[in-house]
Amino acid sequence: MIVIRLHEPAIAQSSYMIGCAAAGEAIVIDPTRDIGRYIDTAAREELRIAHVTETHIHADFLSGARELAQRTGAKLHLSDEGDNDWKYQFAAEGTSIRSGDRIVVGHVEVDVTATPGHTPEHLTFLITDRAAADQPIAAVTGDFIFVGDVGRPDLLERAANIKGTMEQAARTLWRSLQAFNRNPDWLQIWPGHGAGSACGKGISEVPYSTLGYERRFNWAFRVPDEDAFVAEVLADQPEPPKYFATMKHLNKAGPRILGGFTAPPLLVDQALHDLLARGAVIVDTRSEGEYASEHLPGTLNIPLNRSFVTWAGWLLPYDADLYFVIDDLAESHRIELVRQLALIGLDRVAGVFGADAVRRAAARGAALETVPQITVSELARHVAAEDVHVVDVRSENEWRSGHIATALHVPLGYLLDRLNEIPIDRPVIVHCQAGKRSAIAASLLKRAGRRGVVNLTGGMDAWIEAGKSVTRGS
Repeated sequence: MIVIRLHEPAIAQSSYMIGCAAAGEAIVIDPTRDIGRYIDTAAREELRIAHVTETHIHADFLSGARELAQRTGAKLHLSDEGDNDWKYQFAAEGTSIRSGDRIVVGHVEVDVTATPGHTPEHLTFLITDRAAADQPIAAVTGDFIFVGDVGRPDLLERAANIKGTMEQAARTLWRSLQAFNRNPDWLQIWPGHGAGSACGKGISEVPYSTLGYERRFNWAFRVPDEDAFVAEVLADQPEPPKYFATMKHLNKAGPRILGGFTAPPLLVDQALHDLLARGAVIVDTRSEGEYASEHLPGTLNIPLNRSFVTWAGWLLPYDADLYFVIDDLAESHRIELVRQLALIGLDRVAGVFGADAVRRAAARGAALETVPQITVSELARHVAAEDVHVVDVRSENEWRSGHIATALHVPLGYLLDRLNEIPIDRPVIVHCQAGKRSAIAASLLKRAGRRGVVNLTGGMDAWIEAGKSVTRGS
């Protein structure tokens, strides 16, 4: 048996290619839209992708299962465990599978078991290498069991807006865990996500585990009863990004076939001027420091770092052309930009500009702007004088753990939706935990036309380190 974990850091997601060397066949579980990775990996291992499946209708990324099956001629297997609201609308393109079914890949058996709770249609796949054993070696658990955590059961209500579902889903998840817990200690756990995913609240960075280890150290296996589990699993879950609802819809309906990634065109400086004049969405991907020191008015700053895809999904529209300012204009870097955005279905990348276009614009007389920075001691004086409005753009959990008493709490992902809550009679000081999210927030506010926007250097970390007082709770 050949097992390859293909991890995508941009979305903290893991796919699995499981093959039989003797038969020269493989199955791919939970592929992303970057299907070239799976095709290239299979070719390198001298395997034919014969089967493609996924654990559930994903909320955090756009699935590549449909396109990978079409490209390779593989058989597509889709869960038929959900109720009528959670059936794949393109199920006719593949084979429906339910608990108790088996997919055979040479000497490898992939047994299907229903593990609802995170979603109604969720499946876990038990993997048995018949060439070596008569019992499963591992379970591909998707968003059911992670290392150190379990999948959150609140997304249908909080992301897909299906009211009144999360408590029942939590109870269903509890029952799935009790049933799964009958498996032996040695069973390996191959999860769908690692740390950084919003599909859980305490996922470990460790890529694999065993059921025995999780029984001992995963909180979900140590709670005393169902009611305690329900309370714990629903408490302190992070806000689901807005794009999760879009992913749910598109993955259920059938993701668009891409046919590969193409480098977006390089645009001339005059196009940048014209696009800004008509209010186009232009994202400056330079670091927060570079953007703060000089940027073109009307641009939005989302640095091209590990959090880029998450904040792009939160803040960028799906129904408009998108333009980007990037540091490196090499074709490979432009393709990588398109690839990362395609992971969450942001496919309308219309063009890019080099970072030097900002400097050339200034040389031609364009008025550049800055994002002023303020220190903790300076902010403390303003807070005491009550001559500024402090806006805390951290998450709900961070806010409850300690905040500036007079601050207004508006998480970054909801900032534009709640813009009218921020008074305009005084300067606005934005802050987060360390200063990165507030830099994005400052650019959002400035693009929306707000004046007097200032970023707190070092954020709440610096405020606490300086010994300033905080208020805890809501």
